[in-house]
Order: sequence, then structure tokens, then C-alpha cells
Amino acid sequence: MTLKYPLRSKTRRKSRHDQARSNSTAVLILAVLSLTSAIGYRFYNDPQLAAETIAPQTLRAPESARVVDVRSTENNRKAARTGSVPVLMIDESVNQEIYQSLQRLIEQGNELRQRAGAFPFVETSTLSTTTQQHLRQAAEWEWREAIAAASDPNTNANSSVPTAPQAGRSGDIPANSSQQLAIIELQNYRRITTPEDFTALKEVVARARQRYAAVVSELAHATPNEPGSFYNASLLDLTDAEWNATKASIRQALERMLSQGISPGIPNTLLKTAIAIQIGADVPSVATPLSSEILISVVKPNLVQDPEQTKLRAEQAAQAVAPEIVEVRRGEVIVQAGETISQKDFVLLDHFGMSRRGVNWFGLIGFAGITTGAVGVFLLVEYRFHPGLRRRDHLLVVLLTLTVPLTVILAVPAMSLPAVGLLVGSFYGSALGVTIVGLLSIVIPIGMEISWISLFASTIGSLVGAFMAGQLRSREELALLGGAVGITQGVAFLLLTLILSPASTPVWYVTLSTAALQSLMGVAWSVVALGISPYLENLFDLVTPIRLAELSNPNRPMLKRLASEAPGTFQHTLFVATLAEAAARALGCNVELVRAGTLYHDIGKMHDALGFIENQMGGPNKHDLIDNPWKSAEIIKKHVTEGLVMARKCRLPTAIRAFIPEHQGTMLITYFYYQAQQRAQDDPSITVKESDFRYDGPIPQSRETGIVMLADSCEAALRSLKDATPDDALAMVNRILRARWQDNQLIDSGLTRVDMSKIAEIFVQVWQQFNHQRIPYPKAALSPQPAPAQP
Repeated sequence: MTLKYPLRSKTRRKSRHDQARSNSTAVLILAVLSLTSAIGYRFYNDPQLAAETIAPQTLRAPESARVVDVRSTENNRKAARTGSVPVLMIDESVNQEIYQSLQRLIEQGNELRQRAGAFPFVETSTLSTTTQQHLRQAAEWEWREAIAAASDPNTNANSSVPTAPQAGRSGDIPANSSQQLAIIELQNYRRITTPEDFTALKEVVARARQRYAAVVSELAHATPNEPGSFYNASLLDLTDAEWNATKASIRQALERMLSQGISPGIPNTLLKTAIAIQIGADVPSVATPLSSEILISVVKPNLVQDPEQTKLRAEQAAQAVAPEIVEVRRGEVIVQAGETISQKDFVLLDHFGMSRRGVNWFGLIGFAGITTGAVGVFLLVEYRFHPGLRRRDHLLVVLLTLTVPLTVILAVPAMSLPAVGLLVGSFYGSALGVTIVGLLSIVIPIGMEISWISLFASTIGSLVGAFMAGQLRSREELALLGGAVGITQGVAFLLLTLILSPASTPVWYVTLSTAALQSLMGVAWSVVALGISPYLENLFDLVTPIRLAELSNPNRPMLKRLASEAPGTFQHTLFVATLAEAAARALGCNVELVRAGTLYHDIGKMHDALGFIENQMGGPNKHDLIDNPWKSAEIIKKHVTEGLVMARKCRLPTAIRAFIPEHQGTMLITYFYYQAQQRAQDDPSITVKESDFRYDGPIPQSRETGIVMLADSCEAALRSLKDATPDDALAMVNRILRARWQDNQLIDSGLTRVDMSKIAEIFVQVWQQFNHQRIPYPKAALSPQPAPAQP
């Protein structure tokens, strides 16, 4: 059931949008003048005959001169700093890692050789190294053939097989010759020794063959992650003396390479060549491949940049750049008429006072036009996303904007743009914050000399801060956002520096340190914004989402007092807040403002808590004892004036204080008004003035305070409903809302008849959530159960 609301005249309704438009002209003039004068710095002493302009006439030097071209010199020195070759130093921690890797490989090789057994496994006077190597790795049939031939007494020891030298290697003779040589040496040993010694030799060879075969099989089947996966059978072919010499030579070669330094990015082919040169003749020839593989696997670049020396060299390179000198003789032509003035020409013209410096009125007026357009864009965005800013809000925006050119003039390493973006974004929303940052990034380089890289980096970080600040609800989140702004600014500066660097190999120390400084400056400005934001909020009477969230904290001293001194009023406030928040959310109003305003709208009741029935807790009614409707009405009305006094003492924002009088408007205190009328009927000498029983107002001036008035009016009525249906509740709410409408309490609030219908439905929905049905528990379930009997 929905009640209809009568039409009424709108002549009294004064829109805040109209008021903002009436002030826009004065604000526009103030903003344009201040911003043009502050940012248009270059137009005050601007040369008419600057570089890249056309000379109106032929200009000659009045005298001889040698002039330093400061700009060109500084550009050359900057390029020298950036392109200076970095100084490298040996990183001892990397050396330690390399030595540890080598030690692990050496220990793995020692372990494998130990399991394979000593080599040679018998004296070389008994069997040559070549024979021992052949017998250890020969196939089983070859080993049996050699034993059989050596054991046959009919075999001729002086066969045509050539005798190999005792210290020969397997590489010196073919494989079949190794078999014949082994047979000859075994036969010779059999003839000169006893059968027992020959049998013992065969057992030693058999054990060596068994241990060798086991290790070779392990190496062949090793997975890449196993310790023995690096080596192969060539490790076992070295004698113990050769292995020891190889280990010593590898360590010496590694020490030489690391002491000389290995640069990052060295090609693998060059590294292999360097290793081959280092091992040279120190390593046994048979161990050269294995030594190279070991060194290649452990060696890695050990040179890192020396920050201090790199910085020193870069500065030395910059100072070594000779100043760019421009010379001219007396009477010599500096520039011909109609020619383009170069940088060198401009240096001479400026030196002789011929560059015609002065106030560039044309440029200044043009810049004022650009500033006017920027301010107009801001006002359009304001009208679209945040209409109704006050004069003090516009003043704050202008003051924050002026800090940016001030930091440029004072040569601060980074502009205050991040602080401006964070503050405007958190105070007035993301749209205005992003707009301010974007417009400043366009206007400032037109009016001031500034580094494009620094400006771009600061703009990127500031846009991130401005966009996110309007969505934050706590100081902690704002502090974290400040860190993100600093990181973004530093990364943007680094990337742009690398892209636009004039040198092919920039000095990383200088580049990274400058980027780190930019990042720290972004964080520093964010800290400044976080630190001054509470003071600005109080000074300019701002209600930001963060401040509203802080004011809505039930642990605030004023709210704690309300809960303890007027508990009934506090409970009433919570239910009104629930109703008002739901309606504000449905109508797209400022929910945070409604929540905070509702929590403080009845704090004035603490001046006489028992004068309000919700705090009497079933006790005697104070107004029955007073028995005077005029005095009772004064007590009721006083909660508004006392509330305003309390609000000022605790420095509540004006927007919050507005809820205290406007939630009552100029409504009639009906109960006591009717009491007074009854007494007037009994006593004709009594005159009843309706104004004595009406609140002083003002009536709600915003949709937010209008919603709270309606929620406050409906709260008690909805609480009183127990077994009513939703239709009954809606009919009652509509009657209350219609009464406020007909009483002209909402004429300035901006609420429409459609809004009233929505509000009524929302109130009933909230009431249903609080008044939901519960399961009736049986009495037996609520009574204590007897304990089970013990067996």
C-alpha cells in the first residue's frame, strides 16, 4: 500500500548547484590569476630571440668575447656521467661459492677413485701401467685369454710380439698390441716367480677389475642429480700421481682466473679459451679434457660494480668534459637576418644583451588562456562528479596546486605532485584528484623549465595515488598507498631513463641511485600528505571518507559517553542508523556521512537523559512530575541546542553538526502541544502558541539529513510493531512520511515523491530483518535434562 504525496511549489528550493555556479566566476578569476602568476615563471624574463627562432635582422658582435655555453656543457657532462664505463671489483662471496663448488667436485672424484681402488694397483716393476690399465678394463674373454696364455708352459715367451716399455701408456700402442703386451708381461712374471706369487697376482688383478667395473657401471647409470653424474670413466684412467697433479693444477689455474676477474656476460667460447690457456702445460696431457670440464662447470663471473669508484669515475668523466666555449670577434656576424638562431648564437646574443629579454605578454596571456581552460575542465569535472564544493574547498585546491610550482622554484629534487594527488583524491574523490594531477602535468612544463623524465615519473605515481585515494577508508590504507606511489614513481623514472638514455651503456649505479631517490621522494611526499591531512580536514572543515570512518568508531569519547549516560538513546541511534544507511545506499547518497551524522544526531539528550522516555527504563516519567507542557517542550527542544554545543566542543565537522538540528527541522512536539491545548480549553486565559512547541530548525538542507529525519520519525513506530504484517508496517510508515511531507519539512532536502516511496519500502525491509520469526522451542527442550543413571 502506497500513499500519494501532494504536489508543492519549488520556488523556495535553492539548489546548492546554483550557489556553486554563482561563486564560480570569482573562483575562476582567483584561480587563473594565482596559477598563471605562479606557474608562468618563464614568461617573466623570456627572450624574444631564443634558440630555434628566426632572427629579424642581421646581428653583429659589439665586441670580442669568449662565452661558456652552460646548457650544452651540462648536457655533455650529463652524457659523460651516464655513459661512463663502470668500475668493477671482485666479489669475494662469489669466489667463495666457486671454491666450494670445485671442492665438492674434487671430493666426488676422490670418492669415486677410492671405490675403484688405487691405480696402479701393483708395482710398475711387476706390470707396466699400460698393462694394468688394459687388464682392469679389458673384456672378460680378453682377461681369460691372457691368463690362459700366461699359464701355458708351452707358450713361447720370445714371440714376435714387440716388447713395450715399462712406463708406456695405452695410447702409445694399438688395442691388440696391449693384449699381447699383457700376455708377455704375465708370462715373464710367471717364469721369475713362484706359482703362489703368480696366483696372488691374478687375485689382485681380478679384484681391481671387479671394483673398476662396479664404478664404471655406476657412472653409466647415474642420473643428472646424483653426485657421480659429472664424471665418466676417464677419471679412473688417471694414475694416483696424475690425479693429484691434476687437482693441484686446477686449483692454481682457478686462482689465477679469479684473481684476474671474470666479467659478466663473457661468451662461453672465450671462457673455454681462457681456461685452456690457464691449464696449459701444468696439467698432465691425459687430464686436460677433464680439467677443462671441471673448470667450465664451476667458473662464473666474479666481477661486480664498485659503486663508489663508478660514481667517482663518472664524476671524473663529467669534469673532464671541457666547457663548450663560443667565441666571436668584434664586428663578426652572429646570425644573419632570416636565419634560425642556434644554441650557440643564442648564448652570444644573451651575453651581449641582444636576446631582448622581458615580460612575454603575448606568451603570458596565452598561458593565462591555457590556465583558464584547465580551470574550466576542473569545474566541469567537479560539476559532474562532486558538485557543490564550497569556497573554502576551492581555496584548498588552489593552495595545494600552488605547492607544485613552488617546489620547482625551490629546486626540490621532486615535485609535490604525489602529495597533491593523494590529498585531493582523498578529500574530493578520485575523479577530481586524477583531473588535478593530469592538468598540472600538462600546464607546468609549458610555464616552467623542468625535467621531462622527472615530471613523467612523478605524474605516473601521482595518478596512481589520486585514483586509489578516493577509494580508501583508513589512514593505514593511505600509508600503504604512499609506498605504492613511491615505487611506481621510481620504476617509471628508471624505465624512462633507460629508454631515453643518450648512452648505449648507462651507469647502473647512477641510474639506479637516481631512480631510488625519485622513489624515496614519492614516499616522502606521501608521508607529508598523510601527516597534514588531519590538520587540513579540521582547518577546512572537510568530511572525507577516512574522517567519517574515524568519527563512526564507537570507541570515540562522545559515543562512549552516549552509550553509558543515555543507553536507550544509544540503542535508538543504532536502529535509526540502520534504517538511514539502507535508504541512503538505495538512493545513492553519501552512506558514510549518513552513518556518522546519525550516530551524533541525538548526543544533546545527554544533558537530561531521563527527560526522554527511552532512557527511563520503566521508571517514573519525569514529565509527569513537571506537569507543565511548556517546560517539557523546552526540555525536549534543548537536546538540539545542547547537542550543537557538544558538537562544537568535540570539533565535529559542520556537515555532521547539521544532522543535529535538521533531523528535527521545525517539527511540532505534538504530545505536549496537545496537552497545552487541553489546558487552554479548561482555562481561557491561557494562550497556546504553536511556535513554542516547534523546533527551531532549520529544516533538512540535504537528502542525507532528510533521510535521517524520516528514519528518526519511523524508528519508534516500527519498534512498537510486533505481530503486524508488512503491509500494515508500510501503511504506517507512509503515513508518517506523508505527514512530514505535508508539514513542508522536506521542501529543501531535494527528496522527491519517488524517493519517499523507495524510503518507505526500505524501512519496512529493514524492520522485517529485525522482526524475523524465531522457532518456538518446547518447554521440555529449555528445562535442564537429568543426568543418565550410572550402571
